[in-house]
Amino acid sequence: MRIVQRYSHLNGWEYIKVHHPKLWTEIEEVIASIDAEQCRTKKSKEKRTMDKLLYAPKELNKSFTRHLKAKDWDEQRVSYWVTEDVQLIRQTLPMAAKEQHSTIVEAGSIPIRSYNQTDFVKDRVAIEVQFGKYSFVAYDLFVKHLAFYVGDKIDVGVEILPMKELQAQMSSGVAYYEGELYNVIRQGRGVPAVPLVLLGIAP
Repeated sequence: MRIVQRYSHLNGWEYIKVHHPKLWTEIEEVIASIDAEQCRTKKSKEKRTMDKLLYAPKELNKSFTRHLKAKDWDEQRVSYWVTEDVQLIRQTLPMAAKEQHSTIVEAGSIPIRSYNQTDFVKDRVAIEVQFGKYSFVAYDLFVKHLAFYVGDKIDVGVEILPMKELQAQMSSGVAYYEGELYNVIRQGRGVPAVPLVLLGIAP
């Protein structure tokens, strides 16, 4: 596959190029190593593309996972505790998980365990490969990447998305680069408050 478009939000791409040039090379190599045609395995049941072979998101994800893990990009989770009390959440937000739990209990509330998980992290750079529905991209950008950045786990997030030319050959409802770029730009230059790189890819 190939990188067709790139958008640098809050100098995300510049940060990687200056501080982690080898990681950027790895990202380029992984994308170039994906054989999209091997992932064209989903027989469409939709009216507009009936019986046509489409690119399968699951197969594309598996291929990315295999290639990224081969270069030691690994999953990372950050656990924390939540509750229904707004003031208590504000109080415990900067605390470590263990301290959050005890503080919530001492305040007489019920702590609920939760976590954020990013599929691929290496040297404080996070990658999300997204071939899912539109809502998943918003969650990646405004929750996952932002939470890991605010929590001082990463310095920049990378979101890999299909270009419209690729998305048009997939099941309906899959997010695509041009649409998500519009959504980011519409929020204004400082939102989300995390350095990002959006990558649009195609076969």
